[in-house]
Amino acid sequence: MKENKIKWILPFLVFIIGTGILAGTVDHLKANAKKQNREMAGLNAMTYAERVKKDMTKGIGVTDTLKQILVSEHGKISRFSQVAENMMTNSIQSIQLAPEGIVTEIYPEKGNEAGKIDLIHDKDRGEVSRYARDNGVFTMQGPFELKQGGHGIAVRNPVYLENDDGEEVFWGFTIVIIRVPDIFADTVKALSDFGYDYRLSKNVSRREETYEVISRSKGKLTDPVSYVFEMAGDRWKLEVMPRQGWFGSRSLYLVSLGGLLIVVFLTGLTGALLVFDEHRRRFKRLAVTDALTGIYNRHGFDEKVEQYLKQHPEKPCVGVQFDIDDFKLINDMYGHASGNRALQILAQKMQQYFGEKAVVGRNGGDEFCIFLPDCTCGKVKHWLEEFTKSKRAFCYDGEEKEFHISLGYAEYPLQGDDYDHLMRCADAALYEVKLRGKNGCMVYQKGFHSEVRTRLGFALTDVSENLPGAFIIYRADKTEDEILFANREMIRLTGCQSMDELLEYTQSSFRNLIREDEQETVEHNIWEQIESGHRNDYVHFHLKKEDGSLLEVLDHGRIVENGRYGKVFYVLIVDYMSMRKHFNV
Repeated sequence: MKENKIKWILPFLVFIIGTGILAGTVDHLKANAKKQNREMAGLNAMTYAERVKKDMTKGIGVTDTLKQILVSEHGKISRFSQVAENMMTNSIQSIQLAPEGIVTEIYPEKGNEAGKIDLIHDKDRGEVSRYARDNGVFTMQGPFELKQGGHGIAVRNPVYLENDDGEEVFWGFTIVIIRVPDIFADTVKALSDFGYDYRLSKNVSRREETYEVISRSKGKLTDPVSYVFEMAGDRWKLEVMPRQGWFGSRSLYLVSLGGLLIVVFLTGLTGALLVFDEHRRRFKRLAVTDALTGIYNRHGFDEKVEQYLKQHPEKPCVGVQFDIDDFKLINDMYGHASGNRALQILAQKMQQYFGEKAVVGRNGGDEFCIFLPDCTCGKVKHWLEEFTKSKRAFCYDGEEKEFHISLGYAEYPLQGDDYDHLMRCADAALYEVKLRGKNGCMVYQKGFHSEVRTRLGFALTDVSENLPGAFIIYRADKTEDEILFANREMIRLTGCQSMDELLEYTQSSFRNLIREDEQETVEHNIWEQIESGHRNDYVHFHLKKEDGSLLEVLDHGRIVENGRYGKVFYVLIVDYMSMRKHFNV
């Protein structure tokens, strides 16, 4: 009797334990499946939202092309119909010109005649049009019903021309009417084919948080993941969820079936874990973008560029390395949220400025990289200089805070014969910019070495910028001295605005900062002190400023041996009269 009880109790206990394990496992799998499916859905939402953005950008690009023609032709486009006809695609309803905000040209005109209106004073379009005109930004309005059927979005791009006084004057708008969802039909079809239901929405206006649906699938969305992005100042939102729901029925079926027998249950659990593990590995393979900025991460960038070089080993191309000047200071002063915003703004500017052919990536921290295929350093020099000098700012407590970058670039295969060598050369050029005062752009030259970081390092600039006085380094040569570095206080003391302006004013020579009648005496005193066995001591002279005025200064210098430049002078310069006044001398 006792043995029979044990015979029944043990199976019952196994059943109870097995049921508990099964219930716990099912709950765990549900949570894990939902988490992983939401992560995958979030990745796909971001990926396909960016594809939608690219699709729309193609339509928006029509207005930019017309704008460039108007600027180059001083506000006129000959044979507008022919030009517009060449730009038309299946997803564009019409292309328009609106000088002074009044639509006068429409292609095709047939069926679109009602579009010839005064946008600035129109009841429905006036506010948006005036905003675009006054702020110099292109705007989107819609969706609205088209008389020809379907819906459209109007993209208006303001155009400004220079008058005879060199002032920018509002010319009017270049306009394209885009049919939606036609323009991103391929993208949403791909999303649907991938097994997702979706809903794409756009904010009703810039002042409202409510959204109106642009396109959606037939399925019902329950607790979808969403990705919000901006385009032309408007907020767009893509919401997605798997068509089969957040829980995989196949996994649950296997686990439920495994409840009949412990062995089958364990087998089903192992199979489900293997499936999820495969999904996790697939997710990692797809994760080649930087989560903060949305551009390639280092792995994705390397993979993309190396693939290009392997396929086109003979084509010239340019590698670029750059970072944000004093990024640590931004984080320390304004917080990491502002630092992250600066990184995001910079990434957006990269994508907008360099276009689809360029490969843009983030190495990590505040370091970024760009790969420009099928071009030379000479062709992109002006392009990169403009990008470096362009204004960038993030908002902190309602105020715009500007930040700057330093950029170096090199050419393949002229300067770097493989990918690693190319990017090292670009990095060496970047560092040379740092040594010369930051906020600049420089091409790699023979003699630049990234390994000088360990000898001269960024610490030189950081320390020199915070010295309580003007600081300058120049080559110790009696006949051909050369200015190698000056901190901001030194640049300010001479009345210059930048390191480049200082080098141009002095022709890179320290002696040109000394009043002409004192040059020979000052140089004689310096070298006499050195040759007599003493390091350079205090020297008194008149500093010649960029505007021709003179400043009485005291020069305290030292000659040192530098591994890269040989003998150099490290010099501190102070205002002589201010010092005398302070010490009552």
